[in-house]
Amino acid sequence: MEKKFYVYILASQRKGTLYVGVTSDLARRLEEHRTGAVPGFTSQYGVKTLVHYEVYNDAENAILREKRLKKWNRDWKIRLIEEGNPDWSDLHTTLNC
Repeated sequence: MEKKFYVYILASQRKGTLYVGVTSDLARRLEEHRTGAVPGFTSQYGVKTLVHYEVYNDAENAILREKRLKKWNRDWKIRLIEEGNPDWSDLHTTLNC
């Protein structure tokens, strides 16, 4: 089975605080964010809702995408989220990882 890599955006609430990350194990990483297992930005600001994710077949492209998204302005990130998830639903239940 080929390893997958995920670029994801979490939100504290609709149009709230956003966080962009990359991981090879999205389910585990989401659990860490949700439980506050790793102290930092997401636990400090309550950023726990998965509102966008993308799947890549290699780490290099996933990391490049993450770096690009982190440089995007807030309005672009919100537009990206709303194109695929207009209700800002928590997508963790739709995961196939």
